[in-house]
Amino acid sequence: MWNPFKNNNQQSNTNPANDDVKADDSPKMNMLQRLAMKRMERMSPNEKAKMMQEVMRPENKDKLLGAMEMMRKSGQISEEQYRMAKEKMGI
Repeated sequence: MWNPFKNNNQQSNTNPANDDVKADDSPKMNMLQRLAMKRMERMSPNEKAKMMQEVMRPENKDKLLGAMEMMRKSGQISEEQYRMAKEKMGI
């Protein structure tokens, strides 16, 4: 089991078969981002489609670009990911 008081060197010596913490390559996320990600995973396809229609409205375009720009500046996404996202969204 994961112990917050152990340092990384001690955690690497534990047996991964007994450890219930999954190792993933996802970037570090804060608590609200993790909650949002879990909620998205539990959504039905219809709910996801409805949410994406709301997000992609023209009046929300500036907010979306601002959020993407902030993510790029903070290092959460790379310049290449930023360009690809803009291309896919037609921005």
